[in-house]
Amino acid sequence: MSARIKAVVFDIDGTLLDSVDLHARAWVEAFAHFGIETKEADVRRQIGKGGDQLLPVFVDADRLAREGEAIEAYRSDLFKRSYLVQAKPFPAVKALLSHVRNAGQTVALASSGKADEVENYQKILGITDLVDVVTTSDDADRSKPHPDIFEAVLKKLPGLPKDAVMVIGDTPYDAQAAAGAGLSTIGVLCGGFPEAELSAAGCIAIYRDPQDLLDGYARSPLA
Repeated sequence: MSARIKAVVFDIDGTLLDSVDLHARAWVEAFAHFGIETKEADVRRQIGKGGDQLLPVFVDADRLAREGEAIEAYRSDLFKRSYLVQAKPFPAVKALLSHVRNAGQTVALASSGKADEVENYQKILGITDLVDVVTTSDDADRSKPHPDIFEAVLKKLPGLPKDAVMVIGDTPYDAQAAAGAGLSTIGVLCGGFPEAELSAAGCIAIYRDPQDLLDGYARSPLA
């Protein structure tokens, strides 16, 4: 790294919040409500994308044009109503973000979720006062694996060179999206994607979870 890292951009679902299985179940239930049969394992592999990129994997183009928005709205409401209360932070999330702030680095969030969901996540994680910059699907035309969300983050970090910004994510889609915006990614395994897939997507280092990254911070690319 030629530049010292000045900003750390965190994905939320599967990176800071143990919510990937919950999202997968909500999608399966929402699809079933519309008569679309899916397997949880197949849906889980797509979590990390926003609805705009996930829906076309399971819904044909004609039906997507007719009912895509209705399915997404039903899923969003269902998740908030039935699943969000079960979401729990991974260990040491607050401690990791505090450490980043104490190191003089900016904390940013970049989520494929909608703005109101991301606000709820920050409350559940107890990190509202530790976050400097937030970008959500509302800031991006296309969700991950497209780079839009990270390009939006960079606009909110004016003057920072790209090699001074590091992304932390749990899916290959995070790494692909970040690379598209010219950013490097550290992968975490707590979202359930295999290490080999994170490496293949371009992650420059891989940790088990936020606790593991905090424990190894001094030797990590963040330092």
